[in-house]
Amino acid sequence: MGTWDAKHRQEHGGGATPTSAVSFRNLCRSSPWKWQSLRFEYAETPGTGTVHAWLRRPGALRLESDDGTLLGSTTGINDSRDGLYISATRKSWLLPAHLVTPVYDDGGLVRRRPEAAYGEPSFGNGRFAAALDPVELAGNAPVPLEFPNANAVELVEPVRQLTHEGRAALETVASPNAGYRPLDPDAPLCGPGRTRIRIDAGTGVCVAAEPLDDGGQLPGHRIRILAVDEYMLDDLFVAEPMNLTDVREHIPWPLRPNPA
Repeated sequence: MGTWDAKHRQEHGGGATPTSAVSFRNLCRSSPWKWQSLRFEYAETPGTGTVHAWLRRPGALRLESDDGTLLGSTTGINDSRDGLYISATRKSWLLPAHLVTPVYDDGGLVRRRPEAAYGEPSFGNGRFAAALDPVELAGNAPVPLEFPNANAVELVEPVRQLTHEGRAALETVASPNAGYRPLDPDAPLCGPGRTRIRIDAGTGVCVAAEPLDDGGQLPGHRIRILAVDEYMLDDLFVAEPMNLTDVREHIPWPLRPNPA
């Protein structure tokens, strides 16, 4: 039994509650409206170390290794966008996703995504960004008719509710269809053959993907979510700290004795 299988059985005790394929796909579309900041651990498989990440939408990201070494951080989060707007492209005027309203289903998940400025910071390859917003597994809207192979990926096993690192999640096994268009063709969330996919119910993040075919040689990943919508200062994401005051902490005011 592989590491994933042992962890998989431990996390939901061999049994789980079934849910619908429609809810699973709608959850895959919902990430932009479920959180604004995320602190998490990310590891690609096979054989890579864990990366500790702080992400604040839109576009602010800090990455550290296990020993606290800074691997990367955004440095232009407050840069002027004059050059972008002068280019006068239609895309440059799109609003961030959380400022536009999608079509929700009865359970509060996103059934149809509007046009917006989507996109997450990337690290290493496109899998990192795709996992944070796994819309590639569902598409922006439902297919007109539920014919076989009409969706981006085919769910070859029933969707189950379980827990992942102490958080509620949905899991299924999927295989790509001809219409599957991954964010990064070289690092798709759903590889060729069958892939076990796990989506965090609270954030819509793809917290685990493990290929089940080709002897486990295809890449996958695993995410452990540590905090959602935690307050994050700009100081966290820049190359050189700005020494801003964290107003959440008590600020001492030393008093000088009165002059004689």
